[in-house]
Amino acid sequence: MIDLTIDDGVAEIALNAPDRLNALGPQDLDDLGDAYAEAEAAGARALVLRGEGRAFCAGRDISHVDPRDDDVLGYLDERVEPLMKRMSAFPAPTFAAAQGACLGVGLGLLIATDVVYVAESARIGSPFANLGATLDSGGHALFFERLGAHRTLDLIYSGRLMSGAEAVALGLFSRAVADDELLDVTRAAAAHAAQGATQAFLASKRLVAALRDDRLGLWRSMGDESRAQAALCDTDDYREGFAAFQEKRTPVFGGRA
Repeated sequence: MIDLTIDDGVAEIALNAPDRLNALGPQDLDDLGDAYAEAEAAGARALVLRGEGRAFCAGRDISHVDPRDDDVLGYLDERVEPLMKRMSAFPAPTFAAAQGACLGVGLGLLIATDVVYVAESARIGSPFANLGATLDSGGHALFFERLGAHRTLDLIYSGRLMSGAEAVALGLFSRAVADDELLDVTRAAAAHAAQGATQAFLASKRLVAALRDDRLGLWRSMGDESRAQAALCDTDDYREGFAAFQEKRTPVFGGRA
């Protein structure tokens, strides 16, 4: 079950199936995509993704999957990957609050989110060899990029799960937070971003995505930054930011193009 609320410009999406550790079946993925579309249509200026109960998301719901006729590509290629692309392209800053198990597609949801705060006791890794399966939903790319080949394969071969604190120390995610503070910290960060210069944030989001996906070098990225800055000159928020600085007051951003 996927729950969506929108308050004061911040959309909050909750994975709400704690009895199965928020594991996701095909319909859940479709519903999650619909929630992102609804939040976008409502003009949300920030978004929080979280999971109810003791886990963020334990991955794919395989409780009723028969491996003899499992449509793996239908699940991963036709549902997970398009969902992650939709999440990544959401036109506002996105934040995730992740506790407990963050595995498989659950890890993929974090990969597709801009800023990820994890509980110190979160559990992140690749235990799928016990199923005769392998890491999916972008996990190989994340681990290789941040950890290198040796530590990536060590995690996969061993099935060891990292704590949230260890994952952040290794550069996987944004910040490790005490379990009882996780949601408050994430909501506060999203509320702050929702009051900011949304178009400037989106420019940075696109620049970072290009660095990640196109492997741009320094000079190409600098050129893209310059063009992004020039485009922002025509926005209301750019003019408001400069006026507020010159008038020594706090800016009031509308987030519009």
